[in-house]
Amino acid sequence: MTAALRPNILFIHTDQQRPDWLQMNPEIPVRTPHLCELEARGRWLTNAVCPSPVCAPSRACLVAGQEYDHTQVWGNDTYAPQDLIKYHLRLRDEAGYHVMAAGKHHVGNNQSGDPPKLHRGIDGLQGIESWGFSDAIFNAGLNQATILMRRNDMVPQDSYMAFLHERGLAQEHIADYTRRNQEGVWTATFPTTLPDDAYFDSWITQNALKVLGRAPSDRPWYLEINLQNPHHPWDITESMHQLYRHPTIDFPQPVYNTEDITAEVHQEVRRNWAATVEHLDGCLGLLVERLRQRGELDRTVIVFASDHGEMLGDYNQWQKLSPLQASVGVPLVIAGPGITHREADDAPMTTLDLTASFLDWAGLTPGPELDSRSLTGYLAGTTDSHRDFVFCGLSAWRMIFDGRFKLVRGYDPAKRIGGDTFEPMHIPADATARLQRERPQLLFDLQRNEKDDVSAEHPVVFEQLSAALDEHLAS
Repeated sequence: MTAALRPNILFIHTDQQRPDWLQMNPEIPVRTPHLCELEARGRWLTNAVCPSPVCAPSRACLVAGQEYDHTQVWGNDTYAPQDLIKYHLRLRDEAGYHVMAAGKHHVGNNQSGDPPKLHRGIDGLQGIESWGFSDAIFNAGLNQATILMRRNDMVPQDSYMAFLHERGLAQEHIADYTRRNQEGVWTATFPTTLPDDAYFDSWITQNALKVLGRAPSDRPWYLEINLQNPHHPWDITESMHQLYRHPTIDFPQPVYNTEDITAEVHQEVRRNWAATVEHLDGCLGLLVERLRQRGELDRTVIVFASDHGEMLGDYNQWQKLSPLQASVGVPLVIAGPGITHREADDAPMTTLDLTASFLDWAGLTPGPELDSRSLTGYLAGTTDSHRDFVFCGLSAWRMIFDGRFKLVRGYDPAKRIGGDTFEPMHIPADATARLQRERPQLLFDLQRNEKDDVSAEHPVVFEQLSAALDEHLAS
């Protein structure tokens, strides 16, 4: 690809956003008009999954372009090896892109081997060169930022808490989070006292616009924006709190939920969650408008995705970590030069393939060391199919998905993952192999539910997916 044809790339990466809460889905009354506009001129990939349903592994897989078992980032408590492949380095050093970022960089430690620094310092710039960035304003995640400040005598350790401290808002923000944890992190739906312009994702978006304004005009750029929402706790500003309450909007209740939580509490949680999704859409709108003002919209590929999903009470589960679709599934909408429109594309997809696509758009060859496959031909309409199956994994379980049927190996629905008394995110290889042998393989039909094993009803599908998973794990 010639330099004149290489597009800019805007990658908006949200945190813990399930795939179905978009305005394009008529079953959920959430408002995402800017995503609708993006879909109308590009592609909404409705069956996209992440490589692993937890922050650090999912993001590490994407950075490296490798499947979960290849990156050695097993959970949020492990960190990227120093030799982790980084596509940002290739974009900057081989393709000559100006590589920028804003938001949470939750992948791993510095190339130098220093202790893990998820926050990248007060200025958000520590260690960015070794990760392949030309310019950035990084910050810790919301939960990490408050913990870091409390552990350091209330001295800010990251750029967001430094910003709040300068505004005189840090103490009340920490007090707000303390109250949420005391009252119940999942069900605390009262609004934050922060003003709209100090709200986390509003601030990150302004930082993204700031670094974009510093980009040189003589070469293409890549801008990655790691937004916080809709990650728990679901704290929203007063104006956001009103969005789905005046007038009151009701959402579908969680499916197969037997917890002792009232229907109205579930509604309150879901109203907050919808408000965070609508706010994310507004952040997208601000970025797209800036591209219009700069005259760059027609030559910029825009990718909107998330690192993993959120169960939101479905199947008695919250957060991510499980192989169920609300956990492993993510929104994926892509538009820009060379991307043809197709109505609600339900082919099986993985965000892992963004890695090779970014390199391909930049005129680089992805390379055989990647598990990632470029989507550019498929999105351009020059090929009719992309993958037959996509994969995901965490803890002892591994999953294969063909767009309708999902086979899961090594998963026990009765055990939750991530707590002190439950299965850890990382289980050593020998124990993983044993659990995959001992536990039954489960086949779910997503047209039905993810509760009933349908392997006896669909033996051919079961054998096909099991053999494909065997081949995948052997490689």
